[in-house]
Parts: sequence; structure tokens; C-alpha cells
Amino acid sequence: MTSPHYYEIRVAGTLPPEALIDFEQLSSSVEPGGTVVHGLLPDQAALQGLMARLEHLGAQVLEVRRLHDQDPALGNQP
Repeated sequence: MTSPHYYEIRVAGTLPPEALIDFEQLSSSVEPGGTVVHGLLPDQAALQGLMARLEHLGAQVLEVRRLHDQDPALGNQP
């Protein structure tokens, strides 16, 4: 079993509210130049699902980064 990873995904513009409806563990914030989606994803399938959703909505993905293995609010606990 794989451990969840913390991702930060930058997209151009503003995402519609339904963009993250199936991804309760994610949050988003609007910043200059676009929207940043961040949070834990349990595995690569979840990441691919999110990317497919963003593509379906016509969002232009600017960057995908894996930042931490766990939520930074909890610290990097094993």
C-alpha cells in the first residue's frame, strides 16, 4: 500500500466550485496568476483522477509539485 502524498497544483485562472467536489481532502486558494489546489492524495490513481477532472473542466495546469509525504499541518510524522 502506498502512503499519501501532499501535492500543490497550480492552474491558470479560477476553478469552478465543482472542480474539487469529489476531492474533499483538497483545498484551493486564488493567488495572483491563478488558483493553487493543495492537499493529500492517497495514491497516483487519485492524482490522475484529479488531473482528468481539471482537463475535463478546461483548466490549464501550470505546475504539479509533490511537497510532502504528509499534511504539513501535522508535521512529517511516520
